[in-house]
Amino acid sequence: MTIRMRRRILATWVLVGSVSLCLMLPAIAAAAELIPIGQSSKSGQSSANNDYALIYGTVWGTDDHPIAGIPVSIRPAGDKKPKWELVSDGRGEFAQRVPVGTRDYIVEADIKTTKGQPKPEITVHIEGNERKDVGIHLSK
Repeated sequence: MTIRMRRRILATWVLVGSVSLCLMLPAIAAAAELIPIGQSSKSGQSSANNDYALIYGTVWGTDDHPIAGIPVSIRPAGDKKPKWELVSDGRGEFAQRVPVGTRDYIVEADIKTTKGQPKPEITVHIEGNERKDVGIHLSK
């Protein structure tokens, strides 16, 4: 195969690749479009079906380092049983979507405590479709 033939083949592949990329660009741009939480890409209006608030938290140990594998329960204030049960990940973090609206939630670390000691918990107040970042600190 001569150098001239190799250059023609290379030029053909470059042309094919360029045309393919140009044809895929609209699909890539549509897939990469960032849509704000709770908004539809077409109307820009809130959609009740996809709207949510987010409770995002970290479980901290006695040495102020994140702790993985801690069970966490979340319940609406006033309820006795948890509605959501999670486990902190490798960075001690957890996240849970909750319904939109004004409501308080109790986020509790489900760990064993000494008799008479309450489990570490925090109250989170949610309004609308906001994100709340919280931290649960474990004591000795």
